[in-house]
Amino acid sequence: FTESDVDAIVRLHAPDALFMGTASKNVVTQTAGVRAYFENALLNNRPRSAKLTDYKLFELSESAVAVSGLDLLTGVRDGSTFSTAGRVTFVIAKRGADWQIVQFHRSPVPN
Repeated sequence: FTESDVDAIVRLHAPDALFMGTASKNVVTQTAGVRAYFENALLNNRPRSAKLTDYKLFELSESAVAVSGLDLLTGVRDGSTFSTAGRVTFVIAKRGADWQIVQFHRSPVPN
């Protein structure tokens, strides 16, 4: 995320992942949609960073884990630094030899 490496972030997601980013208006269900989201999100307002500030894990099975927590996104827009606190939930599942994100949702923390 910090390196704005869209290809690397897309590879973290399973091809059939359910994805709903902060600015998503629909549930994205295809890799092309995940790519388009991150191309828009990461290639603007750079440099950017994201950090989980608090989270809890829940083991669903030996091959699936749910993560829920809070994060902080930062970036630079028009020469000024901004930050956005968010709520994030994702499920990571073992697919073959790899662990991949199979479900992701992020929304802003309400005021």
